Amino acid sequence: MNPSNVEPIAACHVVAIPFPGRGHINPMMNLCKFLSSRKPDILVTVVVTEEWLGYIGSDAKPDNIRFAAVANAAPPERLKAVDFPAFYEAVMTKMEASVEKLLDRLQAPINAIVADIELLWSVNVGKRRNIPVALFWTMTASFFAMLHCFNLFAEDNNNLPPRLLVGK
Repeated sequence: MNPSNVEPIAACHVVAIPFPGRGHINPMMNLCKFLSSRKPDILVTVVVTEEWLGYIGSDAKPDNIRFAAVANAAPPERLKAVDFPAFYEAVMTKMEASVEKLLDRLQAPINAIVADIELLWSVNVGKRRNIPVALFWTMTASFFAMLHCFNLFAEDNNNLPPRLLVGK
């Protein structure tokens, strides 16, 4: 028997679920590559839409990272900007069922789910399956800081410099 044909046994199987958007998939992939470099006996399954699998499926990645595709639940990436609310609603309402079906088909038992912070439904998926879920913030630190301080803008805009006053 050729050892290179033997499937390695993973000590830990993590399923990563990024939000299907440009600024979310790359940070999730970076996290997955970091995890795989630190723990060679980990298996990471990255769940993407069929459309995104077509974009990134042939990209170089470590042997312990795999892609798994779910059906496209939302409009294509090139049309996302035309009607972003419809795209977002589709991801929030239709993608969960596709991910659940995919998880049923995965061979290795799942030890943890790492999901994009936008995909809050992933917490319920983990609860139903008794799998721990970690939510990953894929957006920039400056965007997080803006959100963190957003209440200051809403509470008292009298103290803001004139260039920051919207509509005045």
